[in-house]
Amino acid sequence: MIAWPDRLNVDRNFLRDRISEGRGDRVAVRLDDRDVTYLEVDVAASGLASLLRSAGVGPQDRVLIILPDGLNYVGALFGIFRLGAVGIMLNPGLTREAMGAIVSKARAAAAVVQDRYVDHYHEAVGGLEKTPRELVVDDFIDFPTDVIETYDTAADDPALWLFSGGTTGLPKAVVQTHRSLANTTELYGKGSLALTEDDVTIAVPKLYFGYATGSNLLFPFSVGASTVLFEGHPTPEALFDRVARHRATVLVNVPSAINQMLNHPEAASADLSSLRLATSAGEALPETLYHQWKERFGAELLDGLGTAEMWHIFITNTVGDVRPGTLGRVVPGFEIKACDEEGGEVSAGEVGRLWVRGDSLGLGYWEDPDRTKEAFREEWFVGGDLVSIDSDGYVTHRGRADDAIKIKGKWFRPQEVESRLLDHPAVKECAVIAITDDAGLAKPVAFVVVERPVDESVLIDWVLAKLEPYKHPRRVYLVDRLPQTHLGKTDRAALKRMAK
Repeated sequence: MIAWPDRLNVDRNFLRDRISEGRGDRVAVRLDDRDVTYLEVDVAASGLASLLRSAGVGPQDRVLIILPDGLNYVGALFGIFRLGAVGIMLNPGLTREAMGAIVSKARAAAAVVQDRYVDHYHEAVGGLEKTPRELVVDDFIDFPTDVIETYDTAADDPALWLFSGGTTGLPKAVVQTHRSLANTTELYGKGSLALTEDDVTIAVPKLYFGYATGSNLLFPFSVGASTVLFEGHPTPEALFDRVARHRATVLVNVPSAINQMLNHPEAASADLSSLRLATSAGEALPETLYHQWKERFGAELLDGLGTAEMWHIFITNTVGDVRPGTLGRVVPGFEIKACDEEGGEVSAGEVGRLWVRGDSLGLGYWEDPDRTKEAFREEWFVGGDLVSIDSDGYVTHRGRADDAIKIKGKWFRPQEVESRLLDHPAVKECAVIAITDDAGLAKPVAFVVVERPVDESVLIDWVLAKLEPYKHPRRVYLVDRLPQTHLGKTDRAALKRMAK
C-alpha cells in the first residue's frame, strides 16, 4: 500500500510535476499534424480552465466532455482537474437518447463540446428542462493565457465519473477519486507495464473509455512519455500506419481489434517492430488470439482485468510472466479473492465471484445507494466477474455472473466456444450467449460474422469436434456485425433480443 497524502490533485501529479522536473519541452502528445509539448499542454489546460471558470465552474462542479481525442480533450480534462471540478467523459457517438439520459442524470454545471458535435448534443438535450452551460470549441481554439493555479483538492475528492458495465439501460456512474487515478498509475502503469519516459503509447479505445484515459494519457504523462492521439476510427490501417510512423512502443488494445488486425490483408507487411508490448482488456481474450498475435507480430500481449469501480486494471499478465488463457496475477498493491454467494472464499481452482480491494476503490454509484451497498462492501468491491484462482495465483476468467451459461447443471464460459469458433478460417468475429427455450431451459447460441460463406451446421460440428457436447451452440446466426455497448464491447443483451 502506498502512503498517499491527504491533499492530492492529479493535475499536479500528471502534468505540472513534469514541468517542474524540467521536462516541459518533451513531447507529450503526438497528433497527426504536429507534436505538442508538456508546456503546450499546460497552456491548454489553463486556457480551458479559464474559460470554464468564466462560465461559473468551480470546485466539485461536474463538467461534461464531448470531444474527439486531441489537444482540446487533454486540455479540457486537466483544466477540469485544475479547477477541482469533476470530469464526465461522454462518447460523442452515443445515441441522442443515451446522451440525453446521461446529461439529465449528471446535472453538470457546464459541457465542453466540439463544434461538429453541437447539433447532435442539442438534439440529445432538447427535451431537458435544464441544461449545462455550453463551451463550444473548435480545432483552432486560441487558448487564454491566464495562469490558473491547481486547486488544493483532498485525495478522496471526486475527479471523474466512469460508466460501468451495463448492457441494458443507463450505465451506472462510478465516482472516482484523485487517489484512485494516482494509485493505479503507480501500481499498474509504472509497476506492471514498467513505463518510462522513452515510451510512446497508442490506443484502440478513445479517451472517453477509462481504460484509455489511464493507459494512453495518465500513465505516459506520469513518467514524461508521450501519447499518440487521433480522431478517426481505429481501423487496422490507421493503427498500422501510426504505430510505424510514431514508433509506438505500447499498444492499448481490445480483443475485437486484435482479431481485426490479425485478419487484415496488410497484417503480414505491417511494421509493428517498435512495440515492446500490447495490452488487452475490456473483454476476455480468447487464447487463440493470443497465440496468433504472438506468431504474427512478436510483441508480447498482456491480457488483464479491471473495472470502473476500481478505476483500472488490477489483474494482469506481465512481460516475462504470461500464462496464455489466464488474466495473469493480481497487481501488487491490490488484493483479490474468489468467493461463494455467502462471501466465503472458495478453494484454489474453484469458480467464485471476484472480490478486490485496494486504494483505487471508487466512492460508489452516483445516486444509487442500493447498488452501491450491494457492490461496495467496506474495503472490497464485489462485481459480477466469475473467476478461478489457481494455487500459483493465476486468475482465469469464467465469465460474468449474468453471462455465464449453465447447461444440464454444468457451467461454462462463452469465451471457450468463441475461441473455438475463431479457429475456423471462415469466422471473422463471434459472440456466444444463452437464451431460454420454450421449456424454460437455457441453451447456447452463437452470432458469427464470416469472411466467406459457411453453413451453420459446419460451425456447429466444428465446435462439437473439440469441446464437450453440452457446450455447442444450438443455433448459429450469421450477421453482418456485432452490436456494441457505449464502451465498444459486444452488447450481449442486444444479441439476446435479436435471438428472440
